Amino acid sequence: MKLYADRPLRALLQITSDVLAAVWVYLWIRAALSLREILTSLDRPGELMADTGRGFSEHMNSAAEQALKVPLAGESLAAPFTRMSETGDSLTSAGHAFQESVASLSLTLPLFVAAVPLLLVAATWLPARARWARQAAAVRRTGGMSAEARSRLLALRALASVPPARLAAVHEDPVGAWHADEGGAVRDLAALELRRLGLRRP
Repeated sequence: MKLYADRPLRALLQITSDVLAAVWVYLWIRAALSLREILTSLDRPGELMADTGRGFSEHMNSAAEQALKVPLAGESLAAPFTRMSETGDSLTSAGHAFQESVASLSLTLPLFVAAVPLLLVAATWLPARARWARQAAAVRRTGGMSAEARSRLLALRALASVPPARLAAVHEDPVGAWHADEGGAVRDLAALELRRLGLRRP
């Protein structure tokens, strides 16, 4: 598969566009990874909340167990500690919920940040490069044809792809000239198609 044009200027433009596309993709992937690291670091407060709530609950449960050992009034003394233990459980649950939210965000947001620029490249640069490669391959396959047949085929492609103003500069009736097989006009039209693609004759 041919990736770059034969003419230096066109090849330079293609190489430049490829490099810019690669840099664009690299920068956005790096940005997405950096964003993921930042979001992942936000997990620490949730972890601290969960640990604090867990420790608080353990202390309150321990205090409730000790209060239950007091004769007669043990249950009454243990009740406040039991309620405070439930508060610790709530704090632990809130910490876990916060961690889950951060984990979800650290996955979806970086993916979105990377996906949009990559889709933009896939929708613009990639189709253009693939289309040129197909057209260049089609021109190369004409190398086994006779010079006249190759010129007529390239001239026909020029009629379908080259802007009308450039066609008119070659001949006042380029379609009629192609139908009449006017040698000079056909060769000029074929040359237009080759210049459009930045290729030399196969």
